[in-house]
Amino acid sequence: MLDFDTCEKARQARDPAYDGRFFTAVRTTMIYCRPVCPVKQPLTKNVSYYPTAAACERAGYRPCLRCRPETAPFSPAWNGTRTTVERALKLIAEGALDNGSVDELAARLGVGARHLSRLFAVHVGASPLQTAQTLRIGRAKRLLDETALPVTEVALRCGFGSIRRFNAAFSRLYGRPPSAIRRPAR
Repeated sequence: MLDFDTCEKARQARDPAYDGRFFTAVRTTMIYCRPVCPVKQPLTKNVSYYPTAAACERAGYRPCLRCRPETAPFSPAWNGTRTTVERALKLIAEGALDNGSVDELAARLGVGARHLSRLFAVHVGASPLQTAQTLRIGRAKRLLDETALPVTEVALRCGFGSIRRFNAAFSRLYGRPPSAIRRPAR
């Protein structure tokens, strides 16, 4: 946390370089703001400074409706829909679509399946299922390159429901069957 004098100077100047680095809580109104808030400046004796919006709320302050401090830089809300897509990508990498559906993934994220698909189109350029398929095939290629596991075992470990689907997806992407990709033993 920055010292009081630094925060005070930044607040008085409404310095955007400090936006999101601290929050100003006003004791007389019980409201907290960002340092760039355009409202009339409170008296120095009435302010306290906190490192996060959560710390302000814990101390009993409510967010300003004008500067919306909960959307300050570095907060999840500031990242917007990208945060939802990043969470979805993490869950997909952990295998959320290997056993589940896009509807179940969307429910875990608190959005609808259609909205999730739209977000993926904007941020990733592919659907959640296409993204999961690409990750599965990438894992499969690594296993084929680095291990001597049978192709059937590789398909099952990578989240494919059947060897037939695995072979079809692999052939569609690489133009050859998975067995043709495997490096010969040294």
